[in-house]
Amino acid sequence: MKILLFLLTLFFSIFIGAQNTFELVNVKKAVIPFKLINNLIFIPINVNGAELTFMLDTGVAETILFSLDNKEVRLQNIEKIKFSGLGGNVSIDGLKSDRNIAKIGDNIINSSMLLYIVIDEEFNISPHIGIPVNGVIGYHFFKNNPILIDYTSKKITVYQDTDAFQKKVRKFDEFPMSVEKDKPYINADVEMTREKKSSKLLIDLGNSDAIWLFPTLIKDFVYNRPNIEDYLGRGFNGDIYGKRSRIHNFYLGNFKFEKPLTAMPDEYSIQHVNLVNDRKGSVGSEIMRRFSVAFDYKGEKLYLRKNRNFDEPFHFNMSGLDFKQDGLEWQEDRVKIEPKKISEASSEIAVVNNFQYKFTLKPIFSVAGVRKDSPAFIAGLKKDDRVITINGSRTSDMTMEKIMELMKSDEGKNITMVIQRKNKEMTFSFVLEDPIPYQD
Repeated sequence: MKILLFLLTLFFSIFIGAQNTFELVNVKKAVIPFKLINNLIFIPINVNGAELTFMLDTGVAETILFSLDNKEVRLQNIEKIKFSGLGGNVSIDGLKSDRNIAKIGDNIINSSMLLYIVIDEEFNISPHIGIPVNGVIGYHFFKNNPILIDYTSKKITVYQDTDAFQKKVRKFDEFPMSVEKDKPYINADVEMTREKKSSKLLIDLGNSDAIWLFPTLIKDFVYNRPNIEDYLGRGFNGDIYGKRSRIHNFYLGNFKFEKPLTAMPDEYSIQHVNLVNDRKGSVGSEIMRRFSVAFDYKGEKLYLRKNRNFDEPFHFNMSGLDFKQDGLEWQEDRVKIEPKKISEASSEIAVVNNFQYKFTLKPIFSVAGVRKDSPAFIAGLKKDDRVITINGSRTSDMTMEKIMELMKSDEGKNITMVIQRKNKEMTFSFVLEDPIPYQD
């Protein structure tokens, strides 16, 4: 991580202002293309002249920078701080930097961006995403303008003209939404078995799961069976563990989802989270990606219109493997050159078959973790195994998204992996099996 720090003069600080707001310049609306990986949204933001990638996360109030790799960013007005949040530890050290200049495209500008910097280099989601990710952005992206997210076209539209926005969402279903502590909340109906219970949930675009529920905050909570112990993710304070299961149904107004996957973090993982009153959990991107989603933070409204993803089943990673990308390496590819024929004095001369060799930077994937008693665990795979091929295809020609698609594909599917462990190649095979099919 390379960060260049320096202080501005008081005069320049006053001149910049301290609104920390994205403004549209010379346009009534602006379109931002995004990358969608594992249900998560990634957008480009230029910070002080450096091109960075941020995850869009309604579950965070502040803009956070945690990984710069080899990028150089000049950050202004530095202070030391501590972070706390999901995970087991109490806090981690960080920095605060004010009055930075951020641009998204040519027409969206924040001339006084406030950044919080995580200096622990181990806090880095890039290996688990498969692309370099430099930070997360939430409330300050949404707070000033209505925003429409189209998951099918992978485009975000930011509106300055509220009339144009209202015209766009006139055929959407409208929901009341509260913005508390700079985060959006909605009431939804959770049906664990047969009884609907209205539940206040955080709308969390930075959570790739469908639903999170907090058992310790729900009266008379009983885990559905079957359920499994699992690693749920990583927060600012460390790894998050808990159970996964399926619930009977989940409702957003008239929209119904059958047997959605649900994660339930343990009490230890949420002990340092500053929760708003009556919150029971979160609705994540596995639900939200099934809609075109519009946020109006000022009007405290959420608008939903189902898209072509709406009826897709809720697939689980049935292998039990968590993967990470361990950087890139140069690999040699042999490309066959087709023979060419050259006309010469009414005769044709064939050029001899040839091969061209080229070197390409390709990803390296390894096993980040293995769930106990999963098919991969029983087969013998271990953490830190380097994955060479999956079902005969080289992982260096894959993306993280493609690998995860294979692990979620079809129950009963055979998976054969060639891995490297301590410079020795080994082959393992297992069958995908859903450990938490819903049972009435």
